[in-house]
Amino acid sequence: MDSTMLKGSFKKGQSMPTGEHHYNMDSKGRLVIPPSFRDFLHHGLMATRGLEGCLYLFPQDTWEKLEGHLTQLPFTDPTARAFVRFFYSSATPCAPDSQHRLSIPQPLRQFAHLETEVVVAGAPNRLELWNPQRWNQVLSEVQTGKYTSSTPPELLENFIT
Repeated sequence: MDSTMLKGSFKKGQSMPTGEHHYNMDSKGRLVIPPSFRDFLHHGLMATRGLEGCLYLFPQDTWEKLEGHLTQLPFTDPTARAFVRFFYSSATPCAPDSQHRLSIPQPLRQFAHLETEVVVAGAPNRLELWNPQRWNQVLSEVQTGKYTSSTPPELLENFIT
């Protein structure tokens, strides 16, 4: 699969979402989207379980391309089926309200252990939502070299790059 096919759709001159932002989620599970990420969401989002314990927020058009690739995975491969179940079964459409807040569904909040403080991190074709402790753990693992010699399984490689 050509990984460029999963890039988000951007307005002319718009860059991909970057940066790390710390925000508080309210008691109803609503999270304010950082101003620098709002243009990235102009056609709505799909929220789903992410790898390493975070949530992924994909622009709708990127999600539609990703769906096409998910349907191409070999149905007879148990690893492919497991990945599709994990990734696809939790997918939920999300749209920001007039105050630029996203309501994060309770099952997704539970999966990612999101409580009050949430780290919103930019990635090439998505936003990621992290529990701050987990985020710090993942950053520490990268800094200490945990990921330097491992390669993602071939099947998943194109979905996480």
